[in-house]
Amino acid sequence: MEFKHVPVMPKEALEGLNVRSGGIYVDATLGGGGHTSGILEKLGDGILIAFDLDENALKNARARFPGESRLRLVNDNFKNMPYVLDEMGIGAIDGVIFDLGISSPQIDDPKRGFSYMHDAALDMRMDTNQSLDAYKVVNEYSMDELIKIFREYGEERAAYSIAKDIVDSRRIKPIETTFELVKIIERHYPKNPAHRSGHPAKRVFQALRIEVNGELTGLAEAVESAALRLKKGGRIAVITFHSLEDRIVKNVFKELEKDCVCPPNIPVCVCGKRKEIEILTKKPLVAGEDELASNPRAASAKLRIAERV
Repeated sequence: MEFKHVPVMPKEALEGLNVRSGGIYVDATLGGGGHTSGILEKLGDGILIAFDLDENALKNARARFPGESRLRLVNDNFKNMPYVLDEMGIGAIDGVIFDLGISSPQIDDPKRGFSYMHDAALDMRMDTNQSLDAYKVVNEYSMDELIKIFREYGEERAAYSIAKDIVDSRRIKPIETTFELVKIIERHYPKNPAHRSGHPAKRVFQALRIEVNGELTGLAEAVESAALRLKKGGRIAVITFHSLEDRIVKNVFKELEKDCVCPPNIPVCVCGKRKEIEILTKKPLVAGEDELASNPRAASAKLRIAERV
């Protein structure tokens, strides 16, 4: 299928990166190539390395940017960025952008099983070569494991009752499709839409997607290592789509911004800590009204930007 994705806050993200002509940049989450396109326009004779686990995103980029010698596409998880850059012989970089979450084509492709709005096999894999999928999580995880991921990754209040219902249901027959799972979840929410906030399956599906793709595992380390790889004056921009991601990024930025934490009565620093970045967005940027009108999926997005010092 055609891989079309509207990037969130492209203008704000590009301005935040402050792209330097001739610099070395990383798009940690290629997706539909929206941010990549913006960076290339300002890059001059620089280099842009773009990561994505989804082979469809890479195929789209090859078609969208044919013969683009400044662009290097990497079919890998951005968490492996340090090793990939080392192998390429690339040291410090001028900027990096993370646009976390899921691309619109992945949501909209019924075969991928990401959406509670389409009936499809339970899948939710961004990397279709990996073995763990949503079917295995739903049908093989213990009740306690399901409760844990629904609570931690979905902040689902009905985690216990939904997990119990899933376990009871799969004893009769495996839960194979998204709509079969939605039907189970809906039993634990009011039938009147006016008495509930959003689709009842939203939080469980988010939790399953995060678990299947390990979205939060190693995120803090990936953001920190990318920030520390920046040249002085280089910038990192991170777009998050739910509170769990945003909290992780916020805490990493705050920790990297801290200077020496030794008590004032100690004349020489012994903690070894120094300020690594300056946070440029004391409060995260959010999408404006015009963008929300044309791209409702931007509603939950938050953009944080920091500069290496």
